[in-house]
Amino acid sequence: MPPTSPTPVNRDEATARAPFRGAAREPVREYVRDSVPDVVRVRGDACPGALRLHHADDGALARLRLPAGLLTHRQALVLADTAERLGDGHLDLTSRGNVQLRGLGASCGGELAALLHEAGLLPSEEHERVRNIVASPLAGLDGLGTGDMGLWVRRLDELLCASDAATELSGRYLFALDDGRGDVAALDADVTLLARRDGTATVRIGANHPPHAERAVRVPADDGPRAALLAAETFLTAARASGTGAWRVRDLPAGAALGLAAAVAERLTAAGIEVLAGDAGDAAEDTRGAAKTPAPGLIPSPDGTVALSAYPRLGRLSVAQWRLLLSGSGGLRLTPWRGVIVPGLAPDAAAGLLVRCRTAGLVTEPGSPWLGVGACTGRPGCAKALADVRADAAASVVAGRDGSRSGGREGNNLPVYWSGCARRCGHPQGDRVDRVATGEGRYTVSVHTQDGHGRPLEEKSSRDDVTR
Repeated sequence: MPPTSPTPVNRDEATARAPFRGAAREPVREYVRDSVPDVVRVRGDACPGALRLHHADDGALARLRLPAGLLTHRQALVLADTAERLGDGHLDLTSRGNVQLRGLGASCGGELAALLHEAGLLPSEEHERVRNIVASPLAGLDGLGTGDMGLWVRRLDELLCASDAATELSGRYLFALDDGRGDVAALDADVTLLARRDGTATVRIGANHPPHAERAVRVPADDGPRAALLAAETFLTAARASGTGAWRVRDLPAGAALGLAAAVAERLTAAGIEVLAGDAGDAAEDTRGAAKTPAPGLIPSPDGTVALSAYPRLGRLSVAQWRLLLSGSGGLRLTPWRGVIVPGLAPDAAAGLLVRCRTAGLVTEPGSPWLGVGACTGRPGCAKALADVRADAAASVVAGRDGSRSGGREGNNLPVYWSGCARRCGHPQGDRVDRVATGEGRYTVSVHTQDGHGRPLEEKSSRDDVTR
């Protein structure tokens, strides 16, 4: 039985730090420790899925897990039709490359499940909430990186859906498959599989913090997906033994987390996977701490085709915008930064599609003030929200107060995320500016930065009036 004496803490729903109330309104500047009080989960994970809908003020919400954000052309069309027929006509992108449908009717669950089954988007009902896999979205498209991410993604998803133990994973547990460029390796996944140019792979357990460099093992690249699954199953054993009900590696007590790599190595050896000697560190020292999201615009591929990268404003696409992106036949890749990659276009077709996307309101230029600005649902869709954050965020961008990539009011080129309450649902990982509504048109503003190794370094907090 989990201990009941400590006060239950849910880090995913923790209250925001109190705003600084000093006379001079100087921001708080403090070091965010790598270690935190142990988390004790006293309830199950209520993360929504495709079958377990969340009921919000604007109707039911379904979250569809899409490993690596990969959709065939037909699957993407099915999602557009589903959003139009059953939902509010929009598709929301998440920070894990998944899709949310909102405004669903209370009794549409059976019809939704049937549509997803028919499209091949529900290979296992028991595992549908644990198929959280992100991968380098430009792998194989721009000539950078190494390793076949498509093969890794398919194999890991197959193994995950065949594992009875994996059904115990939280809907928040995250796998990241990085082709060596270091982009998704910066997302603090629970298990990161990082391709190396020597034909091996690093399996990293938990966040990439320098004090925890020993949380990694090296294996042959072909064994990477199976090693990633075994690492997740080893985590479940450690979580049960800790008595904390941990959902993620970061929830484990420090001692249990530090022992994970050794336990994973033993598990891999027992399963016949060779744990290779030598450095099992990051494998890409030059990319660590410098990961970049795909820039909007056209990306030439070595095979002569072109990929188009576009971002919907505040991560939300209308059905019309979604269908516009399906002008090609190569399907879509959704990114963990709420972007969309359209691969395999002929150069002339790509240039024309870029113009049409810009006209339709999608972000297609690196200098757009909308780039990097995100927001949760806020009012009126969420009962917990203290503000209409989407309207406030949009007004702030239009007024020139925000604009993360082009040097907005914060003056630091960081992504800006607007939250309707202290839960900060959907906030991105890594360096960012958090704006958290406190009511009456006011927001607490926190600037989160990291050092070159991805470790939280400091958080500045202040209180701002952000009114429309």
